Amino acid sequence: MSENQYVIGLDYGTDSVRTVIINTSNGDEVASSVFSYPRWTKGLYCDPAKNLFRQHPLDYLEGLEITVKECLSMVPQEVGRNIKGIAVDTTGSTPVAVNRQGTPLSLTPGFEENPNAMFILWKDHTSVKEAEEINRKAKTWGGTDYTKFEGGVYSSEWFWAKILHILRDDPDVAKAAWSWVEHCDWMPALLTGNTDPLILKRSRCAAGHKAMWHKDFNGLPEEKFLIMLDPLLKGLRERLYTDTFTSDVPAGTITREWADRLGLPDDVVIGVGAFDAHMGAVGGEIEPYHLSKIVGTSTCDMLIAPMADMGDTLVKGICGQVDGSITPGMLGLEAGQSAFGDVYAWFKNVIAWPVENILTRTGLVDEKTRKKLVDETVMKIIPEITGAAEKIPAGESGIIALDWMNGRRTPDANQALKGAITGLTLGSHAPKIFRALVEATAFGSKKIVERFESEGVRIDGVIALGGVARKSPFVMQVLADVLNRPIKVARSEQTVALGAAMFATTAAGIYKKVEDAQKAMGSGFDKTYHPNPDRVRIYQELYDSYGRLGDFVEKETSQG
Repeated sequence: MSENQYVIGLDYGTDSVRTVIINTSNGDEVASSVFSYPRWTKGLYCDPAKNLFRQHPLDYLEGLEITVKECLSMVPQEVGRNIKGIAVDTTGSTPVAVNRQGTPLSLTPGFEENPNAMFILWKDHTSVKEAEEINRKAKTWGGTDYTKFEGGVYSSEWFWAKILHILRDDPDVAKAAWSWVEHCDWMPALLTGNTDPLILKRSRCAAGHKAMWHKDFNGLPEEKFLIMLDPLLKGLRERLYTDTFTSDVPAGTITREWADRLGLPDDVVIGVGAFDAHMGAVGGEIEPYHLSKIVGTSTCDMLIAPMADMGDTLVKGICGQVDGSITPGMLGLEAGQSAFGDVYAWFKNVIAWPVENILTRTGLVDEKTRKKLVDETVMKIIPEITGAAEKIPAGESGIIALDWMNGRRTPDANQALKGAITGLTLGSHAPKIFRALVEATAFGSKKIVERFESEGVRIDGVIALGGVARKSPFVMQVLADVLNRPIKVARSEQTVALGAAMFATTAAGIYKKVEDAQKAMGSGFDKTYHPNPDRVRIYQELYDSYGRLGDFVEKETSQG
């Protein structure tokens, strides 16, 4: 090749979209741009008290155009001319109701401001009741248990529960919704001009982990089961899909309209989409039996294993096991925690309440100074409290916390659960409580590791990536101590987008397999956290207390 070839990775996260341009020969990032969703940032279409979190597709579209153009403005023209592929990852399950043409209803007249017509973000837990019904019906209806490849427990964070909730809650949306599409499927469909719900290429990752799709079922759950669940679902299965595709497969070629709009060549290949955690695991150089932890607002724990090794093994209580959902040809297993960094953010907001609600109204200083004081104080809460918490010896405070502020994803999904903090005294100050919360999130991670091992899936190593992994040595050291395992941290700051770029190379035919792209484009690791033997022993005792507290809270919750 006389010129280098490049690809674009598009990473749609919870708060923002990140776009990177990557050199396919060595994985070098030549441009990067981040766009925060403006409507989401303002808190529009969300109600945290009700666990309602919706995102407007305009946030996604604006982010696409702005970040791609900004990246192209940073590089020489020959780079732009040699972009060969694009791959997209998104959060999930984040579905949306669409019309016959595959357009999200919130982009059609009459639904522009209706949250039920928008993308239902992964962390939306308004469908807890529907998830409970799906679990109950799957076990009792007399046919196949469609949750068996989903860990045996269906979650309110997933596809069918969300759809059923919206159909029941909003008759107007129910009437107008011809079909439903995951965010990771809609973006490639949009770029290729193939938004028809019947023929757009659906992600194996999304379908297998969140929609109870499996080849043994001939696709999605059968019509009879869905109707028994609720007659509102009648006919929907035939307006969805049967076939699914791994992310090394092309979804199509960019349309002339989008090529002109973004400033790209008109032969750019668009890959089949997937979820951020799964592509991130590839970007973080996952290998068989290594647990890849994306540690951010929540965690997603990825593991791959050869199909022949797993055989008929079904791992209970995880978020599914799907052929090719991470690395094509391998069984992909997913687990995770519903809140990790979000637990710390919640505590920061608790502490910041007087600052934001009292200091903002003080008349002792002028408005400009007042704003600076508030912004600086809020910004410094986590760094300052982390520094203080780090100095507290493990086990000294006697405080034990549960990390279920947003329910529990794994093991054994239960979004009705709540967090707890015990062992408080009049001497329990904020850094002690914060340390207990950090330990609780690490204990939650240990529960996942233990579940894999108890189900016969070994773990040979741990890889961490994501914002918390890169930015908080304190949290990562506690995690290593609790797991009693070394943890390698991926070097790339945009590991998820890098993973998407790796898949873009396979879709474009630059590399035959994603493993080849990993070898050529992987950025390696820049730090390893090793467990401290003294703290390991202390944390095992605290972990036992965490388990007993969890059992008590779960029992009381189920009785209530």
